Order: sequence, then C-alpha cells, then structure tokens
Amino acid sequence: MGKFPVTEKKENELIREMEFLGIKEVDIEERFIRCSGHGGQKVNKTSTGVYLKHIPTGIEIKFTKERSQGLNRFFARRLLVEKIKEIKGIKTNKIEIIEKLRKRKQKSRKRNREREGI
Repeated sequence: MGKFPVTEKKENELIREMEFLGIKEVDIEERFIRCSGHGGQKVNKTSTGVYLKHIPTGIEIKFTKERSQGLNRFFARRLLVEKIKEIKGIKTNKIEIIEKLRKRKQKSRKRNREREGI
C-alpha cells in the first residue's frame, strides 16, 4: 500500500509530476483542518481537511471535499501541481479546455457575423 488511498498508477503519476516540477515534500507545510458539509457530527469531530503551503512559491491550498483525510491529501497535492504548472506556463488540462472553448466561441462569432452580413 502506498502513501495515499488511490491506485499505484495515480500515486506514481503524482510523484513523477512533483519530481519533474521540483516539488519536494520537505518544502510542503501540511496541516489538517476541520471540514464542513455532509457527515454530521463526525465532520465536526475529526480534522479530515488538508491545508498545504508550498514554502518556496507561497502557494496555499485548502482541500476539504472528501470525507477521507488520505484522499484530501492526494487531491490537495494534485491541485498544488496544477497551480505550479500554471505559474511556470506549462499547459495543463484546464488551460487546454479554456483554449478549446475560446476557439469554439470565435468560430460561432465569425459565423454570426457572416450571417448578419448576408
């Protein structure tokens, strides 16, 4: 069993990306916070949310969506990787989706202008 409660493939992929970007576990300050939302009393008693701070860049992340602390730790690190990629200018899935939407909108605007001109 690995460090996080996800498949080995996902965990190894995250570790590889962190190494590629130069993110070290030593540079990450990790704290556990209480969540809100579904779960009732259980949520109020346990600290399953995760707060990460990447010390070299100063990026702070709070992740509290899952009820499991292990999953929150994994997703918080994943989010940290995405943010650092954005800062460094490396294309991420989010950026690619935004670019596709922008191109689609440009095409529809162009079609509308052509229709109005006819």
